[in-house]
Amino acid sequence: MSLTDDVKKIRNIAIIAHVDHGKTTLVDGLLKQSHTFRDNQAEMNQTLIMDSSDQERERGITITAKITAISYSGYRINIIDTPGHADFSGEVERTLNMADGCLLIVDAQEGPMPQTKFVLAKALANGLKVIVVINKIDKPGSQIESVKDELDNLFLELAVHEDQLHYPVYYAIGRDGKAWSDFPVDITQKKDLSVLFEAIINTIPAPQVDVTKPFQMLITALSYDSFKGKYAIGKISRGQIMAGDSVMLCKLDGTMVKNKIEAVFSSHGLDRFVISKGVAGDIVQLTGIADAKIGETIADSINPEPLPIIEVESPTLQIYLGPNTSPFKGLEGKFNTSRQIGDRLMKELETNVGLRVEEDGIGFRVSGRGELHLGVLIESLRREGYEFEVGRPKVVNKVENNQLLEPIEELIIEIPAEYVGTVQMELGKRRANLVDQFTTANNVSKLVYNLPTRTLLGLRNILLTSTRGTVIMNSLIIGYEKQGLPLAQLRNGVLIAFENGISTPYSLQNAEARGICFVGPAQKVYAGQIVGLNNRSEDMEINICKAKHLTNMRSSSSDGVVQLTPPTILSLEQSLDFIEDDELLEVTPLALRLRKKELDPIKRKRAKN
Repeated sequence: MSLTDDVKKIRNIAIIAHVDHGKTTLVDGLLKQSHTFRDNQAEMNQTLIMDSSDQERERGITITAKITAISYSGYRINIIDTPGHADFSGEVERTLNMADGCLLIVDAQEGPMPQTKFVLAKALANGLKVIVVINKIDKPGSQIESVKDELDNLFLELAVHEDQLHYPVYYAIGRDGKAWSDFPVDITQKKDLSVLFEAIINTIPAPQVDVTKPFQMLITALSYDSFKGKYAIGKISRGQIMAGDSVMLCKLDGTMVKNKIEAVFSSHGLDRFVISKGVAGDIVQLTGIADAKIGETIADSINPEPLPIIEVESPTLQIYLGPNTSPFKGLEGKFNTSRQIGDRLMKELETNVGLRVEEDGIGFRVSGRGELHLGVLIESLRREGYEFEVGRPKVVNKVENNQLLEPIEELIIEIPAEYVGTVQMELGKRRANLVDQFTTANNVSKLVYNLPTRTLLGLRNILLTSTRGTVIMNSLIIGYEKQGLPLAQLRNGVLIAFENGISTPYSLQNAEARGICFVGPAQKVYAGQIVGLNNRSEDMEINICKAKHLTNMRSSSSDGVVQLTPPTILSLEQSLDFIEDDELLEVTPLALRLRKKELDPIKRKRAKN
């Protein structure tokens, strides 16, 4: 590990791309080939070093931006690995201001996708120097020339300055840790990532900062440690900082609070270590400021000047999240009161910049950037032992010039040619506008639609079913339009449990004749719980706890053997897509249960009328 006080020897780069184009895999290669780890250390716990949380490893995506650093040829390279999913673009927005350049990773088969456009627009607007890496060139369906043409058009559309139209292009197989400056004739030749290291050093500029001016740093990320407490992370904009220095915390509301720096830390790989001094241009972690928040400025105590606050795009989806009100409340979770849930949401706001929380009676209205953004939050709370209920996701509209506007998204769908008709029929029901349609070189049909965000709810699961799991969907918000007409009911009615009890095979056999069951035998249910999907459009109450009465028949085969279809178990995201306005999803560490808001059948009928 090596540190440098020479600003010219520091490089700050962000790794940006669409989801699943190989950012994190490439960062892992850079970490390993810079000898940041021992040979056995990187493989000890996980395949992807930077995907540290359980949900990131399970879902195969990056959820939070990670900051690491490596040393190469006497240079210190700070690397910011950003999420590629549009729902976590708030993470990208808040971390790009720390970088002076970026590696734009593009899949050699898929080419630029919606999130590629979003992150590149942000990078170019911030004036970052871009290095393009066309990754996964070993894919059978790779189409290099077509991808390069698409990139040219994208830069032409998004460039802020003429200089940004000239960018270097490299070719890589991130999984194998190989990169080339020219397209290789033989990809099996022995190769490493040295050309990328050289490109970072020679192409990305050193930070343009002044070490002699008073200290100033924007807090871009926070970290926690049971020993040192809160770490304020950011790039030093000017000056330098040492342990024991007095600083001023410039709060978001304009007030200023005096603090003292306890220690200055720097990153190396996944570790942090104490350094004597942090200099302008480097990314450091400061302790001693307990009430620091993202977007606030740590400045010199004598001459404090706040930096501009990070602007993050507004949320698009909102859900109700409140304490559990079902008959099973308190049986499966450790934390179930409104106060406990509220405290946890307030803590989440400190690090999750794309989230908004407002009180709503005994519960809260939680707004985020998409279904996945909210789904990850709900799953995190569930795993921590919280028990609560959530309502149907609703689109966050805005009012301009006395007109109600709703968010519009660009949706790109890739499917085998035989499913084009099925997809077009489903999107026709949702009033989507077909913008473009073409077939790629590997006989995959690509459809581009513009449609309101509200019509996207529940679409992914329907298309996965109707295309036998072959659909690839990606969307990105492109603007706002006047709110359109409401959609017709797209879902059938539900089967509702008639009474509290334990489900029996005999009753479930009868229920199967009326629809699809969501519960199996010997499961506890309560009156008002949704236990299945009806074959018809209306809701139906059904008794699934009734046992077959005994008879005086002595034949061993008189009762027969009940053969049940395995119940359909909905995931968290599928459950959120499924529920309607008069329904809730009960979330506990042990179960997900669908239910009606009003459990009493008489009150439910009155409310409907």
